[in-house]
Amino acid sequence: MIRVGIDVGGTNTDAVVVDGSRVVAGVKRPTTQDVLSGVVAALRAVLEEAALSPDAVDAVMIGTTHFTNAVIERRGLAKTGAIRLALPATASLPPMVDWPEDLRDVIGGHVWLAHGGNEFDGGAISDLDEAELRGIAAEVAALGIDTLAISAVFSPVSDGMERRAAEILAEALPGVTLTLSCEIGRVGLLERENAAIMNACLRGLSAHVIDAFRRAMAEAGVTGRLYLTQNDGTLMDAEVAERFPVLTFASGPTNSMRGAAFLSGVTDAIVVDIGGTTADVGMLQKGFPRPASMAVEVGGVRTNFRMPDVFSIGLGGGSLVAGEGGDIGPQSVGYRLTEEARVFGGATLTTTDIVVAAGRASLGDPAEVEGLEPELVSTALARIDTMLEEAVERSRISSEPLPVIVVGGGSIIAPGRLGELEVIKPGHFAVANAVGAAIAQVSGEIDSVFSLAETGREAALAEAKARAGEAAVAAGADAASIEIVDIEDVPLSYLPGNATRIRVKAVGELNV
Repeated sequence: MIRVGIDVGGTNTDAVVVDGSRVVAGVKRPTTQDVLSGVVAALRAVLEEAALSPDAVDAVMIGTTHFTNAVIERRGLAKTGAIRLALPATASLPPMVDWPEDLRDVIGGHVWLAHGGNEFDGGAISDLDEAELRGIAAEVAALGIDTLAISAVFSPVSDGMERRAAEILAEALPGVTLTLSCEIGRVGLLERENAAIMNACLRGLSAHVIDAFRRAMAEAGVTGRLYLTQNDGTLMDAEVAERFPVLTFASGPTNSMRGAAFLSGVTDAIVVDIGGTTADVGMLQKGFPRPASMAVEVGGVRTNFRMPDVFSIGLGGGSLVAGEGGDIGPQSVGYRLTEEARVFGGATLTTTDIVVAAGRASLGDPAEVEGLEPELVSTALARIDTMLEEAVERSRISSEPLPVIVVGGGSIIAPGRLGELEVIKPGHFAVANAVGAAIAQVSGEIDSVFSLAETGREAALAEAKARAGEAAVAAGADAASIEIVDIEDVPLSYLPGNATRIRVKAVGELNV
């Protein structure tokens, strides 16, 4: 199976060709302002390097920051309505209550509370009021809103009310796109509702962007299927990505970590992805990024959909080195490294210049940094190593000496060891993010509350595993390859009925 993995970053668009378990070719091309011409250039270049015909490609996997950037920059977001099914409960904290004011204003801030919702065991808080929903639909039509988010209390436990409300609204508002919170987030009303609203406001942009990716493939002559990477290190079909653009958030660091595991053959490690400006640090567990256990903020909004536990520090290959003490970053020359760094004939002292002067790396013209003060070089080099060591220690959760895998174009600045930990720099390290996209699997996940008074723990776990596997198959996984990679079982002592919250994740190979 021939796969092409593409990662569209802020500086470079990376592309690789993977044949089975072998990386055939990898290239970097500058990311263009329109993004698409950069994707076309990378596609053509990697196929040429691999000596492949475009029609030999079975699938293209793309990782993109389009949707994250749209939320952060408050651009391309549609006017959106939020409908919560919960009355008479939850009225004190309406939808978007915790959103930044500027973001709420951009999407209109239109919210409605309606009757409905469930208790933790699936029982109704109140019955759905269909006449009430049709009245809301009339208000939505009058406001000219064409995308809605529907949420209900405990809808991951029982999604019937959200789905019935969607049917009523779809009938009353033809052409309006609907996002259901039960299909996106986990248990936890406000964060799940936030994720659904954010997804709804991105639906128009997602259709435009994914259509553009299809056109880029067509322009390059590639006819294989298109997938986008999501933030748990797995794939979703382009049609699914159009419906759920928020699932691409943070897919870049995730792709790098998955690529690091694939290239190194190590499934439990700390990964440091060093770019031109920052280093992203996270932990691999069984070949997948450790998920964040707390609510994650995106653009100032708390969400609870799956996100990797990754943090960034201001250290990269283009970070500025200033002062006699060798202070580093967070400012960086970024994509201008090959123009402004001293080893490339520029006048700016960067971390790349320091490691070349110290003999740790060889690129550019080493003669350009021969005149640097040895004390400055040694001080700055020690500072680089200390920053990386501190970041790695922050990511560790035990004293077990896990290896450190360094990837990314800026990883030339990393030493051979970080304290007691071995440093691995695998082949094709510079394009690990695109490799991670190319080798991604397909996942399914469920997160529900079960009453063990009605069913035993083993039966509840079995049901959760089966549902997660079914979700993975529905997303495009080969049923024969399904495996459970993560189980979380948390008793909820404050609820009656011996309640427990079970989260299960299943993954499988892509079924093409």
